[in-house]
Amino acid sequence: MLKEEPAAASGSEAASERVAKHLRAQILSGAIGPGERIRQEDIAEQFGLSRLPVREALRMLETEGLTELQANKGARVPHLTMSEVDVIYRMRESLEPLALAESLPLLDAADIDRLESIQDRIEDNTDIQGFLDLDREFHLLSYSGCTVEPLSSYVVRLWNTTQHYRRAFVALSGPGRMWIVNAEHRLLLDAIARRDDVDAGSILRGHIRRTRIELTQHPDIFGPDK
Repeated sequence: MLKEEPAAASGSEAASERVAKHLRAQILSGAIGPGERIRQEDIAEQFGLSRLPVREALRMLETEGLTELQANKGARVPHLTMSEVDVIYRMRESLEPLALAESLPLLDAADIDRLESIQDRIEDNTDIQGFLDLDREFHLLSYSGCTVEPLSSYVVRLWNTTQHYRRAFVALSGPGRMWIVNAEHRLLLDAIARRDDVDAGSILRGHIRRTRIELTQHPDIFGPDK
């Protein structure tokens, strides 16, 4: 099943899990932004730990697409170029409909009800971070029936990698364009409830593609070409 975070650890792994959980939340919320360095010594001091569990936490987050480790430079949050984001969104356009198709047969009535409830909350929401949290919950729940690895974990990695750019998209679009997101979510919900993987995949693909195209109109939010 698709999961956002690793299972809770115990013993010697508990410290690195605790650090990873903290940093994961900071990165996904935008408190630590693209290109920002994460100083191991600062994190170790903050948690009262040696650098070893901090290094392990950063390695865990690297596998999740949230950090990158550079020789002799330490860790930072990736800052992607426009070309890289475009390719990643094209990957999402291909992989997420596949994950959804695998998930649909295993979603039950309670899952559908929860998706409906999340969408109701999205429509009542008025702030960017609230939307990002709910939107993530909505889509990852819709993929939660997918048990195929590495597809399920890779979808989460792609979501992690593009979090900053979804935030930029929502900020650029403004509340006046949220009706489009809500309409697409409602169409997607209808297809999911009917277990129609063809309609659901088509709607989802267009939903992701629209964001990708909109982002290309704003090159200033991306990192420099490498």
